[in-house]
Amino acid sequence: MTEQTIKIVIVDDHQVVIDGFMARLQLEPDIEVIGTASNGLEALDTVSYLQPDVILMDISMPIMNGIDATEQIKKTRPNAKVLMLTMHDNREYIMKVMQVGAMGYMLKEISAEKMVQAIKTVNQGATYFCETTSQTIFTQTSSPVKSPDINLLSRREERVLKHVAEGMSSKQIAKALEISYRTVETHRQNIKHKLELHSIAELAKYALEKGLIE
Repeated sequence: MTEQTIKIVIVDDHQVVIDGFMARLQLEPDIEVIGTASNGLEALDTVSYLQPDVILMDISMPIMNGIDATEQIKKTRPNAKVLMLTMHDNREYIMKVMQVGAMGYMLKEISAEKMVQAIKTVNQGATYFCETTSQTIFTQTSSPVKSPDINLLSRREERVLKHVAEGMSSKQIAKALEISYRTVETHRQNIKHKLELHSIAELAKYALEKGLIE
């Protein structure tokens, strides 16, 4: 295992699913599955002990579901990168996942190529939502809640928000805008405070609604 290898823990209550994911990933030289868990509660101990780079987390599991497990993991490891794998493609699940701080959401039927892309994207600190899920996220409800005015942000904050929504990390944004990493982080916190949004997925949705990204 090289220094650049992405360490993965897979959490799912069906061994056949775990075996399938491992078979997909074992051909990737820069991805290593270092552990598995069969439910959310088991995942807490496994993640704490193994300290993976990315956690592939099922949602519907016995004892503790993936959403509750992700929430608990994020409390002790705020920088943990959780990528949800599920059969459920509905707005309720997706919004709950976003609220607890997962970095991505994709269906289990996703291709091996897309799964690898998702893992690498999340590992770099960006969000990943498969195409079907993205359509579900950005579909307007019958009674949409009015979002904060974009004029609350300065021009620099708008540019930072745009780059965040495009999946760029703070380091990448700092390089693109020729400012320090700490300045980018300050802008990101100010943006979240002004817009009352807390996750990258929520910021991406807002940026799309306001026309900052296409």
